[in-house]
Amino acid sequence: MNTFGTLFRLTDFGESHGVAIGGVVDGMPAGITIDFDDIQHQLDRRKPGQSPLTTARNESDKVQFLSGIFEGRTTGTPIGFIIPNKDSRSKDYENIRHTFRPNHADYTYSAKYGLRDHRGGGRSSARETAIRVVGGALAQQALALHGISVEARAIQIGGTANPDMFEQEILAAKKDRDSVGGVIECIISGVCPGLGEPIFGKLQAMLASAMMSINAAKGFEYGDGFNAASCRGSQQADNFHIGDNGRVCTRTNHSGGIQGGISNGEDIVFRVAFKPVATIARQLETITDDGMPTLLEVTGRHDPCVIPRAIPVVESMAAMTILDALLMHRSRYKFASVSNS
Repeated sequence: MNTFGTLFRLTDFGESHGVAIGGVVDGMPAGITIDFDDIQHQLDRRKPGQSPLTTARNESDKVQFLSGIFEGRTTGTPIGFIIPNKDSRSKDYENIRHTFRPNHADYTYSAKYGLRDHRGGGRSSARETAIRVVGGALAQQALALHGISVEARAIQIGGTANPDMFEQEILAAKKDRDSVGGVIECIISGVCPGLGEPIFGKLQAMLASAMMSINAAKGFEYGDGFNAASCRGSQQADNFHIGDNGRVCTRTNHSGGIQGGISNGEDIVFRVAFKPVATIARQLETITDDGMPTLLEVTGRHDPCVIPRAIPVVESMAAMTILDALLMHRSRYKFASVSNS
């Protein structure tokens, strides 16, 4: 399960401390002029070592495209790319070679495969999300041609929803050799009505699956989400009317832009909750891979909070999901047009 998507597909590979990470994008429409600077900008938003709020690992995250783009335009063939790993320090993880970090993927990977790459978490590391950002940046450039934009922001860090306190909350956790979680909200604008497949391919299910594949993601809601459970139907009704442009609109957006699993033309609004980073510098009780109890105090370079670097990842997964849904929608429409002609 290293491939995401149906028609627009991203297959990614690589480990945190390997030679490189990389991916292959299938289904990117041909003839799109690529803004390489924008792709690098999106990677720069996610890369480590930017501030005291992130890990000190110093990766330039310079993407190298290998195929699928000719004279600056997509050819419709697979787009292959790699991002070299430049600043891995495998020795920092030697003390966990035989020890399971609590709340991490160490034990579950070992249970599944019978072995694990202990260097930075290997395949389970958030280092892999840089690949998604490249795929998402390509998807966003395709979506822009249809007037669709994707923008995410932090709305909660730890126990505060006050943006002025976010940095302080993260630095306080870091000072305590601890970590902190948070919530990211994403708004997708300009989506036409009709995206999403009824029943088992609902648009919110596609988005939820995409978001819950991100490291440390623990919850997903769209529209009013869990708050809808305490409301009455009259409070949740998104009444229809005809807007100034002559299209069908709703006066409110409790549905978050999705009704019956299909986009209704309003902004798609969802939120993703992220847990605190599992790897912390505090002493924790755990066991070794041969079942012996031990105490673990992790060293090395780790984020005290995933939220600042997860924002472009959320945007990327949302963009790839919407482009995939759009391609499926257009494919069905074109097929029906041919059949009826």
